[in-house]
Amino acid sequence: MTLSKGYARDAGLLALYAIGFVITHRIAAAWDGDGYYSLWFPAAGLRFALLWRAGARFTLPVAVVELGMDVLTGAVVLTTSDWLMTVSAVVRPVFAYGLTVFAIRRLLRRMESRGVLFTAPMPFAVGSVLAPIAAALAAVPQALLRPDLTGVTDLRAVVLSLNAFAIGDLLGVLLVAPPLLWAADHVSGRNRFAIRRRKVRVLVEGAAVLAVGILLAVGLAWIGLGLQPAPVLVAIAWVGLRLGRFGAWCALLTVATIVLPFTAGEMTTAARLHLHLGLATLVVTGYLAGSFADAQVRAREDLARRDRLLFQAERLKTLRAMSVAVIHEISQPLSTLSIEARHLHESAADAPPEVAATAALIHAKATQLSELVRRLRRYGGRAVDEPTPLPVSALMDSVLALARPEVSAAGVTLSVSRGDEDLVVLGQEVELAQAMMNLIRNAAQACGPSGEVTLAAEQEGDLVRLSVQNTCLPGQPAQPGMGVGTLIARAIVEAHGGTLVRVTEQSGRVRATIALPLVGEPG
Repeated sequence: MTLSKGYARDAGLLALYAIGFVITHRIAAAWDGDGYYSLWFPAAGLRFALLWRAGARFTLPVAVVELGMDVLTGAVVLTTSDWLMTVSAVVRPVFAYGLTVFAIRRLLRRMESRGVLFTAPMPFAVGSVLAPIAAALAAVPQALLRPDLTGVTDLRAVVLSLNAFAIGDLLGVLLVAPPLLWAADHVSGRNRFAIRRRKVRVLVEGAAVLAVGILLAVGLAWIGLGLQPAPVLVAIAWVGLRLGRFGAWCALLTVATIVLPFTAGEMTTAARLHLHLGLATLVVTGYLAGSFADAQVRAREDLARRDRLLFQAERLKTLRAMSVAVIHEISQPLSTLSIEARHLHESAADAPPEVAATAALIHAKATQLSELVRRLRRYGGRAVDEPTPLPVSALMDSVLALARPEVSAAGVTLSVSRGDEDLVVLGQEVELAQAMMNLIRNAAQACGPSGEVTLAAEQEGDLVRLSVQNTCLPGQPAQPGMGVGTLIARAIVEAHGGTLVRVTEQSGRVRATIALPLVGEPG
């Protein structure tokens, strides 16, 4: 049922894309020229937004949709002798975009939390700049081998055509993709591209700086120096750094609203290319500046959150010292009580049934308390600070002992798949148990009552993969958390030489997988 829903959603998404592609493709014709299709190609923004949101897996379906729409509208004719080259020219940019999205997503998973460049929304901003460039570079071989297909005859015209291709796609991506993703986030309830509120004085400041930049550019043109983008470039960079990417995009939209209608009229190719090159420079600079500012804010928030965690860790360290002292004080009397309770239980074997039952109950409770104190002493002792060979089965036993009461209280079912009992890792049991507990707690809280959490361990080569997966009730989406538990778990796992990957499947199910290197059997 869920799988069919996913296919239906994908089909609806592709149908909407097909309609949008035809409309934006025709709009782009107003900015065409010799050797290129358009100096503003909004269909590229539609394409990048879909691939960024749905993932690189949509590359082939998007290529098929674009080719089909071009054939239906007559933009591509498959009856000519060069039909193979024509098809290649249509699908090649899609694969370049898909490869760029895949590469950035892959790099982001490996380099997450390692600098502002890999902090959202910088990966999207970098990808939106690299994808058009990759598509233009992918067209170089065909442009050199068959320049006649685009109506160019010499090397200079080929270079001009490729630059126009890149400029048109850059403008299309950066002016169209961000609002589409913001709208999609608003509809789906995601906060990934949440727009930050700004103070009124900062908004007024940004509007004033932009207005001054535009007036300076107009003034320079009026005195005969031509249209100079430098004043507007400085203004938009300032707006981006002060107001973030949304403020930068609004400023860029203002400038584009002035430039694009003007260049859609009759003018020479050189003049149009000059204006659009300047506009592309503004768009790239402004959006990167805004994204960098938002990434800085998010990095500072993450740093403040980590500081709070460090303060909490210090408090826990003090609590640990206090608990160790308390455990030490009660362990000796409790051991004596346990021994006496066992002796009482053995001595009451021939006593009346009521006395024997009471003695057995006292012995059982004393044994439970002794076991609890031993476990607390082991978790609070100094021995846990050093990594030791740790059987995965023992780690899972520790985790399950902690997790079952909490998960049951939340009304969530916990299922376990242990895998091979002989797997051994080198690590600190308490820290690894904490990492897994954080993931289990996140999974249980995401779905709420009547959900299901699955804990599994399996060997893959020289690694063991410990996965935590949640399954919500049909129609009940997973609720996003603050990410603190995952942040702590990732820090613990990486300190053990492992990795933590969190994947949201098409059905909405979330799976977090810890990969740790295996070692030999403990001696």
